[in-house]
Amino acid sequence: MKKPLIIATGLILSACSAAWHGHNVQDALNSGDRLTAGTVQRSIRVGMSSADVIAALGAPNIVSTDEQRREVWVYDKIATDVAYSTSTSYGTLLLLGANGGSGARSSNQRTLTIAIKFDEQHKVRDFSYHQSSF
Repeated sequence: MKKPLIIATGLILSACSAAWHGHNVQDALNSGDRLTAGTVQRSIRVGMSSADVIAALGAPNIVSTDEQRREVWVYDKIATDVAYSTSTSYGTLLLLGANGGSGARSSNQRTLTIAIKFDEQHKVRDFSYHQSSF
């Protein structure tokens, strides 16, 4: 009669441990210093110099010119976040032993494309961005 109780207790503890790991994995994915649409909204303003843009966002991935030979900077960022957490446990009750493990894995892919258009004086004249997460 004690064996079903031991198995049920083990399953409950494994479920709790898996939930704890899942929470920790999500915290790991959501932390960190990243280039986001919010960073663009907070940092980039029409009239900024190109040096100020680099200070805020770093160097662009692509530099091109428009039909009037004005610079256009493109930041194209793609990131895949993968987090994994695992643990194992072992317990002994009289002569019966039990071991188990639990874990969680989570992945998320993000894209962010920013286009910044400069005028003839190398000041920001317009900017746009697109962000996706899946």
